[in-house]
Amino acid sequence: MKPWLFLLAFALPGLSPAASLQPLNADAVNVLLQPPAQGERFIALWSLDCAYCEANMQTLARLQQAHPERIELVTVATDSMAQRDAISARLDAAGMEHWPARAYADATPDRINYLIDPQWGGEMPRTLVIRADGSRHGLSGALTPEQLAKLR
Repeated sequence: MKPWLFLLAFALPGLSPAASLQPLNADAVNVLLQPPAQGERFIALWSLDCAYCEANMQTLARLQQAHPERIELVTVATDSMAQRDAISARLDAAGMEHWPARAYADATPDRINYLIDPQWGGEMPRTLVIRADGSRHGLSGALTPEQLAKLR
């Protein structure tokens, strides 16, 4: 085997976006919540024990793919970064490895919940839409086509 192929084989797994799961602590929430320069940012809040979260993220991913110039998608696992491997595996299995991903990295997850959306009671899945004009809209539960239309 050529030496460069050998090195490439070991480098590719590290290039996977799911491997770039980033921590989300209270200080980083403000950056996440900044309005996008244009269009909308959809934040898909999910957890490892949520039965509907994968389908919800996949629905949002299809919407983003249909409107890549207007919609930015970020996934946020409310599980601890200590569960990095399980979170990354779940994102990969759901086909969500191509979108930016965050996971909670704070001793007080309820604080992060409140900082993200004071109206949110922690129910899953949760979708938060932040528009370029600074307005926000949140919706809990699995998204229906009608709800998607209201979010946009």
